[in-house]
Amino acid sequence: MRKITVAFFTLLIIVGCKDDKKTESAAKPVTDCIVKTTPVKDQGRSTLCWVYAMLATIESNHIMMGDSVNLSTDFVARKLLEEQAERYYLTQGKKRIVMRGMAPKLLRLIMKHGLTHYDAYHVNANVNVLRRKVEKASRSAIIKHSGIEVLRGNIRDILDNELRPMNHDVYMLGAKYTPLEFAHSVCKDDEYVALTSYTHHPFGERFVLEVPDNYDNDEFLNVPIDSLQTFTERSLRNGMAVCWEGDISEPGFSFASGFAVLENEDAHVTQEMRQRDFERFKTTDDHCMEIVGIAHDKQNRKFYICKNSWGKNNPFGGFMYMSEAYFRSKTIAIIKVKK
Repeated sequence: MRKITVAFFTLLIIVGCKDDKKTESAAKPVTDCIVKTTPVKDQGRSTLCWVYAMLATIESNHIMMGDSVNLSTDFVARKLLEEQAERYYLTQGKKRIVMRGMAPKLLRLIMKHGLTHYDAYHVNANVNVLRRKVEKASRSAIIKHSGIEVLRGNIRDILDNELRPMNHDVYMLGAKYTPLEFAHSVCKDDEYVALTSYTHHPFGERFVLEVPDNYDNDEFLNVPIDSLQTFTERSLRNGMAVCWEGDISEPGFSFASGFAVLENEDAHVTQEMRQRDFERFKTTDDHCMEIVGIAHDKQNRKFYICKNSWGKNNPFGGFMYMSEAYFRSKTIAIIKVKK
């Protein structure tokens, strides 16, 4: 997904990321409800916002249940690279190694490979460089017809050197887990549901959402936009965070100012408007964030409080305020607990 950082008054565009096109100055909205969350992280030059946002959502939901966890993005990145290296090898290079994805992919990865906590496996490696090294090693294995076991050993050596060797046990609050046991303790299988809202498929049915980052053909339950908004607000008011997938290409999305607004905030965003923008590629799947609360400004306009993964260098320490109109127009999907 996409990222920008701001240093002093100069906007520095990171590779694979979109620029803030407009900086706005506005007072901080008043919080109506908010979910506790772990500290803001920085995905750096990676495209792993879907990992950061979904793990942050799981973390917040555990905090609200009285169980504090801070989860390792690097562990997930490692397992993603290991899995894709084998796929690249077996397809003889036809399936490239990519680090992009959507939040349901994170859930699948941790259910299959496990998880550990942040402090136990945190390195700050350059994931893009690491991806290229893993792909080069996989390509070499194809040429040599090395076999899976040799490939696994080569990839393990690369990841151990660039990240660090991985402990096969997870220690938490005096208890010992395997990574799989730990993952299942913080996220039950089928605990979350992925929702979207488009009319080219029937409402009430699941379908494979046709966006470029849906590499694993994950299915989303299709609901009207009014329902999707209601589900989001109900979750937040019940103390449960929501993972958001959506478009940040609009001029009014500004990490520098901490706001995401539409150019015409007064227009009521309808289902038809959403569909038109989606079909004309005016709404694209660019980024993923955690929604942690609801707020309002002096004009009583509603905002959703979002925890981004671009560090803390903005007026709200890395958090952003997304207007109701922006949410209704530019949301591709949400992932929430089922209850």
